[in-house]
Amino acid sequence: MTLTLAAADKILADNFAPWVLDLGLSVASVDGHEAVLRLPWSPRLAREGGGLCGQALMAAADTATVIAVSAARGGFVPMTTVQQSITFQRAVTGTDVLVRARLTKAGRRMAFADIVMTAEGSDEAAAHATAVYALLG
Repeated sequence: MTLTLAAADKILADNFAPWVLDLGLSVASVDGHEAVLRLPWSPRLAREGGGLCGQALMAAADTATVIAVSAARGGFVPMTTVQQSITFQRAVTGTDVLVRARLTKAGRRMAFADIVMTAEGSDEAAAHATAVYALLG
């Protein structure tokens, strides 16, 4: 079963804490084992110096992974983050970030993801993350 953009947006709206929703994330695309979310630029998410804060990028990576797992499963299933690691490679200022989560392995009980975050209009990674999820349902 293919996950539609409307279904992915509903998963986003129905399954995340209000502060995560306050980030303004939207689902740009879903395809098989991949999801792309847009994190809109906001000065509220900037740290000293004007760069987008790491906490927002980590939350966006985590959220995009849930949508990618849901795309692979054809819908939302209970899951939890087991591990997430991130490297920040360049500051993002004044532009949206595209968060591309791609599952590298999706088993019955575990899923592994590679997440690349780029400033809109750039091919260079602003941050790179990996995540491991336990699938509970």
